[in-house]
Amino acid sequence: MSNEKLKIYNARVLTPYRILENASILASDGKISHVTQEKVDFSDALEIDAGGKYVSPGFIDIHVHGGGGHDFMDGSEEAFLKIAETHAKYGTTGLMPTTLTSELDELYHTLDLYKQADKNNTKGAQFLGMHLEGPYFSMAQRGAQDPRYIRNPDPKEYMDILSRSSDIKRWSAAPELPGAIEFANHLRSKDILVAMAHTDAIYEEALVAFEAGYTLATHFYSCMSGVSRRECFRYAGVIETAYLLDEMDVEIIADGIHLPAPLLKLIYKIKGPDRIALITDSMRAAGMPPGESILGSKHNGLKVIVEDGVAKLPDRASFAGSVATCDRLVRNMINMAEVPLLEAIKMASQTPANILGLGQSKGSLIKGKDADIVIFDEDIRVSTTIVGGRVIYNNN
Repeated sequence: MSNEKLKIYNARVLTPYRILENASILASDGKISHVTQEKVDFSDALEIDAGGKYVSPGFIDIHVHGGGGHDFMDGSEEAFLKIAETHAKYGTTGLMPTTLTSELDELYHTLDLYKQADKNNTKGAQFLGMHLEGPYFSMAQRGAQDPRYIRNPDPKEYMDILSRSSDIKRWSAAPELPGAIEFANHLRSKDILVAMAHTDAIYEEALVAFEAGYTLATHFYSCMSGVSRRECFRYAGVIETAYLLDEMDVEIIADGIHLPAPLLKLIYKIKGPDRIALITDSMRAAGMPPGESILGSKHNGLKVIVEDGVAKLPDRASFAGSVATCDRLVRNMINMAEVPLLEAIKMASQTPANILGLGQSKGSLIKGKDADIVIFDEDIRVSTTIVGGRVIYNNN
């Protein structure tokens, strides 16, 4: 956190409730001290003239694999730091490094690097804990996850993983697998967020899973069961379960490709901004030009092609990850899903903060919360990103 004082003035400040015209935000010791429309003297502060632009809570990305040509599975501290810097340019102030299914040694190395990188991360978006995606998935819904590593939950294995790292804050798994409910019970006892992902569960299985703690749907619609027929009878899937359970949270890749405009509108209409977190789920090609890339680790990842604003498997049979950045998600929700600006911002900040249990300190511009702030124009083009009261990106 910073000891510096900060004053942002001549701003259109987005509070959780309204837009304050010609307002100021003051921050001290990394925390917001005032949000006001009155003229305030704040001596010895770094002053930023917002020039009439929007000033918003920083974006919180709870599911991201990479960016800027790097992946969290690359096995280097530099990758962690460069990804954090890349996403900061697009307004992200907090993110959750996310793994792919891999060799155990690779996973352990990634967890060790997180701890190291977290201490040295001074120029990028703040790390909010590790998100393990896999390896406990349905083979039928594996998507671009490597089938060599997919398996059922093994108590000895996941307890060993958890004993090696206190930085795991979220784990995504398929709840219908043998042992998946016991797995969730164990994670919840350690206050780790459990999410349904790469799952072929039917409603009856998903309901039991929700009760056990699977309260979030990972990249909603992607690699997830919908209505299906099994031996003549029709069953609802995880998608319908998330709609039916008002209390269930969903995260969506709002890149406009994984989910087209009608689905963005439908999800928003049913779930509302308090239950939707916008995520990038971006791989290493985020913030990079189109062309060939690699999903996962540089050493043994999958070759992919980036075109049409998305990563695809080489045979183009499936998407292989997003190349979105958070500014694009917000822009799409406004332009494609016709969502009001304040609610689009809430889905990129306050709701993900609440899902992670960080709502008391992050996610909105309120006195006493962390001074994680982003400044952008009418087109959500980011000019300044601030983490803990410290400017980490400025393009003025």
